[in-house]
Amino acid sequence: MEIPGPAADLTRPTVSLGEPGEIAVALPYLLGYRPAESIVLVSLGGPSGRRVGLTVRADLPPPEHGPALARALTRSLAQDRPDGVLLVVLSEAPEVPDGLPHRGLVHDLVLALDAVGLPLREALLVARERWWSYDCPYPCCEPGAGTPLPADVGELAAASVAVGTVVARDRQELALRIAPPPEPARTSAGDACLRAGGERAAEVEARGWAAVRVGDRAAIGSAVRRFRPGPSSEPLPDAELAEVLWALRDVQVRDWALQLALGEERVAAESLWTECTRRAPSPLDAAPATLLAVCAWLRGDGAMANIALDRALDGDPGYSLARLLAQALAACVPPAELRELLTLAADDADRPAG
Repeated sequence: MEIPGPAADLTRPTVSLGEPGEIAVALPYLLGYRPAESIVLVSLGGPSGRRVGLTVRADLPPPEHGPALARALTRSLAQDRPDGVLLVVLSEAPEVPDGLPHRGLVHDLVLALDAVGLPLREALLVARERWWSYDCPYPCCEPGAGTPLPADVGELAAASVAVGTVVARDRQELALRIAPPPEPARTSAGDACLRAGGERAAEVEARGWAAVRVGDRAAIGSAVRRFRPGPSSEPLPDAELAEVLWALRDVQVRDWALQLALGEERVAAESLWTECTRRAPSPLDAAPATLLAVCAWLRGDGAMANIALDRALDGDPGYSLARLLAQALAACVPPAELRELLTLAADDADRPAG
């Protein structure tokens, strides 16, 4: 099994995984957190037919909801046009008299995949640090047996760290990365944003939008440089945070900042958007949260992208870019397609008028 890092981006390091247990251990690096009581489908394709593409996950449903969930997951995965599918059930449910648990859900998924012409390559159960194959007839896959999971997948972990993936314990821990800070830090940032809002209005009236936008880009560029990988630095002062947040409220400046996700500063930019999202009061958190979602999505981290878009829409339910991206993410648009759209938008912006 070949995985191009934690995202479907062929510019990133490629590592090879062999046995099913290595695939099971790799799931946290694909999802960004350690899933529990979940069903996961992994798209397989590429020249070898073994390259991991889109990965979709859902909570294990009640039996009566299995067919509907199977159809929904299959529709999402089909957007990636895979050559085959890997299915993994992660559950600590007790064994059942007729064999491995959740066999009914696996059957629902087999039918849903077959209905759209997607072949199932492997169906695995992962539980209690062991794995089983639903199709294996040998004693090693009997309910009381199973095969121990590998101790680690060092090559995959190293590749994931190289592109900035930090695996969370669970989805809640992932959400805490952008949770608002406690008081009095929250009040301090809010007060700075109120002051900056009044100052900005006066500056626009005195200098005009064109001049203010030049300053906005310079302020964002300076903040991004502070977040470049390296020795830890001081947090962004409240006044600079407020300046960046108000700059991103301007759609033209925000669209320029979107392009940072495509260049050499993408890691620093994602760190800045994370910090801005965490400390921003509503509705100023909508823009950086949306930019954070784009960066995470391009890395293939759909979980973080969803969490960031939820934060954006909580802060500003009418924020149109976040709404549009949430619809695209729900439709499982692959990272490569999003990258292509942003590149085309950047080319259009740079093309002279007339």
